[in-house]
Amino acid sequence: MSFELLYLLIGVLLVSVAILASSVKRLPLSEAMIYLAAGTALGPLGLHFLFVDPEAHSELLERAAEIAVIISLFTTGLKLRVPLRDPQWWIPLCLASSSMVLTVGMITLVAIFGLGLPLGAAVLLGAILAPTDPVLASGVQLENIRDRNRLRFSLTGEAGLNDGTAFPFVMLGLGLCGLHDVGTWGWKWWTIDVIWAIFVGFAVGALCGTIIGQGVIYLRREHHEGIGRDELLAVGLIALSYGAALQLHGYGFLAVFAAGLTLRSVERKHTGKEPPSEELAVEAALKPDEIATDPEKAPAHMAGAILAINEQMERIVEIALVLVVAVALSSQYLHFEATWFIAILFLVIRPIAVWLGLLGQKIPASERRLISWFGIRGIGSLYYLMFVLNRGLPEDLTSELISITLTTIAISIVVHGITVTPLMNWHQRRRKTQT
Repeated sequence: MSFELLYLLIGVLLVSVAILASSVKRLPLSEAMIYLAAGTALGPLGLHFLFVDPEAHSELLERAAEIAVIISLFTTGLKLRVPLRDPQWWIPLCLASSSMVLTVGMITLVAIFGLGLPLGAAVLLGAILAPTDPVLASGVQLENIRDRNRLRFSLTGEAGLNDGTAFPFVMLGLGLCGLHDVGTWGWKWWTIDVIWAIFVGFAVGALCGTIIGQGVIYLRREHHEGIGRDELLAVGLIALSYGAALQLHGYGFLAVFAAGLTLRSVERKHTGKEPPSEELAVEAALKPDEIATDPEKAPAHMAGAILAINEQMERIVEIALVLVVAVALSSQYLHFEATWFIAILFLVIRPIAVWLGLLGQKIPASERRLISWFGIRGIGSLYYLMFVLNRGLPEDLTSELISITLTTIAISIVVHGITVTPLMNWHQRRRKTQT
């Protein structure tokens, strides 16, 4: 395909999505489904204009997915304005810990006895497919910082946490495949890959978010400096927290999520319990420098501007990566023989893991069912897949993991995209009738 035709097709797609975005929200459809359909039409299953070989381009795909995930995780952290000591956090914490472990374990068992994979590869498949996705889950996440919907908060918090908490299982799977040193009886895995890496990830992200947030507010309030480059501030904080965590052998995904959470916490500390009003955004558009340096409004302006910039970046990378997934699907990698496995993942494994993980939590059965269903798989799984491929996974396992993962992502985009609007609308109506 010529670059001229590629520009034309991308232009048509982006303009179409921009025009239809408001209509899509009312239909049993998601924007990701449109990107997937467009990519499928242009890829080897359609007109064969585009094709991405996951094996040949695994390093490039790993970096692209990595960028998408860290932008989305930082955005997710900024959306969560609930203090960490609030009991509402117990639900996402349970989902990202207990439910995560159960999901990896059950996928491992099914992969061994149903798909015939060796133990190491089965654990890797569990780690790849266990985390829910922060990039593609916008339809079930918090709509804005004033949103207090418990279901949306739980799914948003889970997506922010479990892309990082899945990493120890990736390292364990690599260790069982002989590609990573886990130590005798796994002592290195426990001490370094679990305890140290998780602690460092959270600590580095929290430290970066606090220092940058407090520092920028001080400069703007006291000296009227550091104004007008919020896009650079957003990207810089993401890169700083992510890079620092990796240098200290911590999990960068947890670091950028913690940085977003902490930046929002800094804003909340200065602004107060009630979120800033929508009028602030209008004022900021008309008088940006004046609002940015206002002693009372500067914190909310900083956090709001960074969130808006990150949401725009998130949409762009979502389009790019879903298109990549679609054009990577070919007859070689479309694994329809494993649809029974995907059905078990969505209809059996995810619900069991959620119900067991949330034992003791006072949640209505209807909300538990919705949390069980919306275990959306997406770009996080693509990243972990590429990460594994680039660590020397044996060739006889590579094709199997690629096929199952890409097919699972594609099916998740479709089935969850079709159901998100009607189910979330039903949930909203149910909440109104109960209040």
